[in-house]
Amino acid sequence: MIDPPLLRAKHAAGVAYDDYVRSSPQHEAAWRAVEARVTLTAAQRALLGGFTRDLKAICLSGMWCGDCSAQGPMLAAIAGACPRLDLRWLDRDEHRDLSELVKICGGLRVPTVILMNEDFEFLSLLGDRTLSRYRAIAARALGASCPLPGARVADDELAATLQDWVDEVERSHLIARLSPRLRGKHGD
Repeated sequence: MIDPPLLRAKHAAGVAYDDYVRSSPQHEAAWRAVEARVTLTAAQRALLGGFTRDLKAICLSGMWCGDCSAQGPMLAAIAGACPRLDLRWLDRDEHRDLSELVKICGGLRVPTVILMNEDFEFLSLLGDRTLSRYRAIAARALGASCPLPGARVADDELAATLQDWVDEVERSHLIARLSPRLRGKHGD
């Protein structure tokens, strides 16, 4: 799908979550408010902490984006609980070349997460919103295509969306863990 050298270079250009969030003081509070509400369960922490393959991830995002401020802190919590996941953040508009390669439904959607194995080979792409997030938005029949940063996310929606992200990271880990090439490389 996407050339591993490009993914490696973009990952290297990415920044850590806290640096990314601090890059936009006018939007930081909205991100931090959700961050304070995100709590991984003991089972989620155990799962993420038990990974045996290194994963790389890039999140294309926009600090101005309500979906990013709602889901970005979830991704940060997942990465914080998973020592084998190296997540970097890129501004979608500043990295338009990569954003163009991962359009969803013809659009530059955010957040978009690219998950890769240890060799920066593509594993998965999940973007814009998870299924739980889409279901909740559809149920509310919002007129806006993207809620404003700081828009309240219901606790059950937050928990379901967090689980969707955990599931996708687990799925990517299992793809890498069961890869015949990587099993041969690691002798397991």
